[in-house]
Amino acid sequence: MAEGSNKTIIRKQLREKLAAMSPDQRRAKSIAACDLIAASPEFHQAWVIMLFLSTSEEVDTAPLALRAWQAGKTVVVPKVSWDQKRILPVEINSLQTGLTVSGTGVREPVAGKPVPLEFIDLVIVPGLGFTEKGHRIGRGMGFYDRFLAQSDFMGLSCGLCFQEQVVSELPMLDHDMPLSMLVSDHGIRRFSTSCIRQP
Repeated sequence: MAEGSNKTIIRKQLREKLAAMSPDQRRAKSIAACDLIAASPEFHQAWVIMLFLSTSEEVDTAPLALRAWQAGKTVVVPKVSWDQKRILPVEINSLQTGLTVSGTGVREPVAGKPVPLEFIDLVIVPGLGFTEKGHRIGRGMGFYDRFLAQSDFMGLSCGLCFQEQVVSELPMLDHDMPLSMLVSDHGIRRFSTSCIRQP
């Protein structure tokens, strides 16, 4: 079977899994996953954290943004540059104002100055599916793979998902970027030998 067809089938199966979860399940699992990240040394040591603004079927990242602000951290989120086919990290100070919904149904900042990549310590990465070895499958646009592959980014990448999204294996391509760590409502998996930055 062709690689693209295989990924299409896997994405369909993962979307069905997500759709089958109840709002109460998502809420409880989101809180559990966010609690695990917020208690991690990687989160504590990060001063600039990039989050994704979750859709209704993803882990709700709002608790993480609030924890980060309470700890005096800077929160940035992706703003999509469609003409450049990339995401730009833009600082936000609220989850209620200054946001809009794009044509793909994803929330993003209305405006804002991009934050230099070298300032970002930790990127929380969305995806449809993840393996226990730190690989992911997204929605097919390649935005995060291109973002994480940039030489200016020297921080950690952390996948965030429900345990239902963790699978045994995924078809991988050369440009697919492995993650530093993965957090689900069941626990934390670390894949890099130097996950925690030295001061």
